[in-house]
Amino acid sequence: MLSIKNLHASVADKPILKGLTLEVPAGEVHAIMGPNGAGKSTLSYVLTGRQGYEVTEGSATLNGEDLLALEANERAAKGVFLSFQYPLEIPGVPALTFIRTAMNAQRKARGEEEIAAPAFLKLARETAASLKIDFEMLKRSLNVGFSGGEKKRMEIFQMAMLSPRFLILDETDSGLDIDALKIVSAGVNAMRSPERGMLVITHYQRLLDYIKPDRVHVLSAGRIVASGGPELAHELEAEGYDKYVQVAA
Repeated sequence: MLSIKNLHASVADKPILKGLTLEVPAGEVHAIMGPNGAGKSTLSYVLTGRQGYEVTEGSATLNGEDLLALEANERAAKGVFLSFQYPLEIPGVPALTFIRTAMNAQRKARGEEEIAAPAFLKLARETAASLKIDFEMLKRSLNVGFSGGEKKRMEIFQMAMLSPRFLILDETDSGLDIDALKIVSAGVNAMRSPERGMLVITHYQRLLDYIKPDRVHVLSAGRIVASGGPELAHELEAEGYDKYVQVAA
C-alpha cells in the first residue's frame, strides 16, 4: 500500500523530514505520534502534494505508483485523502455542492461516469445519518459557522462519500469533546477495509482508544525513531517523548 523510503523534505529551505522510512500495508491502521515540531503535519502535506513542501530526497509510493510525481488533484483521484487538523471554511459553497463536485471530479479523472443527483442524495442522507449530521447542515456553506466537532464530522462525511483508498487523519481529535470523538471514531472505523490503509497522526493516546492501530510509530526530528504495537501509545502517554527526542538528537 503506502511505502516511504528515506524521505527528506524542506519548507522554505528548512529541512523538516530527515530520512523518514515507513510502510503501511493495505488493511492496516498505523498511528504516528511525536512532539510538536517533529514533522507529523509536514509528512501529511508532503504525501498529499501541498505547495511549499519540497522533497529533496527519497520516495513515496502508493501500490507501487510514485506519489511524488503526481499533482495534488491527481493524488486525490488515486484515492489519497487528508482530514485536516483545522478544516477550511468556504463561504458561499454549500457542503453538498462541494462534495458532489469533488466526487465527480475524481470519477472523471478515473474515467468513471458522474454520480447522478438521486443516487448522490440517497448516499448523502444515509451517510449523514450514520454520523449524526443534520441533513439541513449540508445545505449550508461548507464549515461556515460550524462548531469544531461539526467540522470534524464533516471531514469524516467527506471521507465516507469519497471512499478513498488511503486515509491520512491529521490530529482529527483536536478540539473534540468525548461525544464528538466517539462519533468521529466510529465513522473512521467504519472505513476499515482489507483494501484500504490508514495513517492516524495524533499527539494523544486517547484517540487510539477508539481507533485501534495495528502499529504505532514515534516521529522525532523528522524521522521514525521507534515502532511498536498499541502498547507503545500507552507508554508515550505515561512517560512522554523525552527519551525519543534524545535518540533523534
